[in-house]
Amino acid sequence: MRRTASGWEPVSWDDALDETARRLHAIQREHGRDAVGAYLGNPNVHNLGNMLFGPELLRTLRSRNRFSATSVDQLPHQLTAYLMFGHQLMVPIPDIDHTGYMLVLGANPLASNGSLMTAPDVRARLRAIQQRGGRIVVMDPRRTETAAIADTHVFIRPGTDALALLALLHVAVVEHAPRLGPLDAFTDGLETVCALARDFPPEKVSPHTGVPAHTLRRIARDFLSARAAVCYGRMGVSTQSFGALCQWLITVLNVVSGNLDRRGGAMFTLPAFDVVGGPRALAVGRGGFGRWKSRVRGLPEFAGELPTAAMAEEMLTPGPGRIRALLTVAGNPALSTPDGARMEQALAGLDFMVSIDPYLNETTRHAHLILPPVSPLERSHYDIAFHALAVRNTAKYSPALFEPGPGSRQDWQILLALQHRLLTLRKGRPSVRATLKYQALSRLGPERVLDLGLRLGPYGARFHPAKQGLTLEKLRQSPHGIDLGPLQSCLPQRLQTKDRRIHLAPELLVADVRRLQAAFPQDTVPEQHSGELLLIGRRHLRDNNSWMHNVPGLLKGKPRCTLMMHPEDAARRALADGMEATVTSRVGTVTVPIHVTDEVMPGVVSLPHGYGHGRQGTRLAVATAHAGASHNDLTDAQAVDALCGNAAFSGTPVRVLRAAAPESATPAG
Repeated sequence: MRRTASGWEPVSWDDALDETARRLHAIQREHGRDAVGAYLGNPNVHNLGNMLFGPELLRTLRSRNRFSATSVDQLPHQLTAYLMFGHQLMVPIPDIDHTGYMLVLGANPLASNGSLMTAPDVRARLRAIQQRGGRIVVMDPRRTETAAIADTHVFIRPGTDALALLALLHVAVVEHAPRLGPLDAFTDGLETVCALARDFPPEKVSPHTGVPAHTLRRIARDFLSARAAVCYGRMGVSTQSFGALCQWLITVLNVVSGNLDRRGGAMFTLPAFDVVGGPRALAVGRGGFGRWKSRVRGLPEFAGELPTAAMAEEMLTPGPGRIRALLTVAGNPALSTPDGARMEQALAGLDFMVSIDPYLNETTRHAHLILPPVSPLERSHYDIAFHALAVRNTAKYSPALFEPGPGSRQDWQILLALQHRLLTLRKGRPSVRATLKYQALSRLGPERVLDLGLRLGPYGARFHPAKQGLTLEKLRQSPHGIDLGPLQSCLPQRLQTKDRRIHLAPELLVADVRRLQAAFPQDTVPEQHSGELLLIGRRHLRDNNSWMHNVPGLLKGKPRCTLMMHPEDAARRALADGMEATVTSRVGTVTVPIHVTDEVMPGVVSLPHGYGHGRQGTRLAVATAHAGASHNDLTDAQAVDALCGNAAFSGTPVRVLRAAAPESATPAG
């Protein structure tokens, strides 16, 4: 579809792709390669074709202005995995099926279906921990669905998890002795970690965290005495000012307690399509950090991407290198990135924007061209990323349920065709080599690449005729998937560091502890500005981000876009359950109904993310009927983890007031 002065009009695929390539090429030729930016949304990771063919297009663009949902989510996981184990996807996974003690921070697997812990029927798996005599402890500013079934829930002040983790580490290595077990033979940096932990006894961090010192000590001792234990943290600890520190300290706690690479602790997957240790042409890159920085604020690159918090300013700030054109693929940054109003201003001011997306949504309404791929039910799928993050080694292929309609195209076909056109324009004429490669890849498609990866993976027979190994055909014959067994100890063999050793104390993370100490002086009592509350997000099981809000069955029931507020905070503001209130941050104001509940701690309010569908110019009838307010109209793009640039929107300072009653109409006469 092409946007015109009179509305959207249909356009042929060839015309749309030709125009897209021509305009992107012209902008790069006039203003430089970085004048074209790209944003990849969360659904890309759930799309086999995009995972395999998307990187080719990005390499062809050659722009340093690449962004994705990674830096408003799991970037701290990937950074610490890269620094400690040598690969961004060597993320330790809780061996939930065998653990005896699970400590959860800032995670709600009952609502997220596990997230970076792919676990079908996670409720049953959590219950099984308790049924075999184990314990679940949740530290969170909200009594989440997961906290409600845990043995213990502890409120903790938003943004202070790194302090609590250092206190637990203090008990583990200062008041007790570290016990690395077999890891000791190939782990460096233990002495540095022990020295850091000495400065953080529970008594010194308790005033900042709101967690009593005796509670922190009890949790640490129970964790250490469990037959097998695992500490797990997710979105709530990643999206704060010290997110990278949190994810690092979680892994360090698992290491020094002897629970890394151990049954029931934190372990590593060996996926059938091996994105870590497989053939180089099929594996995901190890990563990289700080090889360049964003133009305006100097935020660091990670794995070829800049932090999304810098995206709007890179479009709005004049000067060489300014983003003048943008390609979005399955993303909705207008709702999913901090300071949504400024993001929309930036999108509206672009010289050219093209979106590969099936929806006319809050972001794509700003595009000049929309290239709509087939729906998810019209394409096959194999979850390359989440099999690498699963609680068991599994493999499952899902064929398309429906044949694509006539004239429709898969995402990967759009990406490949656009890449070929850009290469042709850059060379000034069709290249025989490029044309042959394009034709070969078009014939190959995602399924043949997947089959190759399975054959060359750890369960494949490669191409040995006498051996029976995993192939795509075998997965087709197993519609419910194939269980390849529980997670197994795999270190040091699976380490991707050059020296095949665990780097327990990376210099970047060790140095960042000083920033933490400066932010929370140990001899002071934390102060909160009068009337100020700390905003956190939340997720409901049926929400699954903005891209699922146009599905009627998932939006049934009572409204879920409400602001949770503790009864004490509501009473101080003369607010009652169901009343409308205005919520104001440094960057914006929204109006939402209040839900008064003791499920959030005093001083904290919670608003779900992904809403805010009341914008004009979209075609999302179901979502618009349940518009809600956008959490990211309140979050601040200036608030980031200074180490890695990940968005820090957990704990956004806000003020909440009773909304003014609408003026009544003046009686006639």
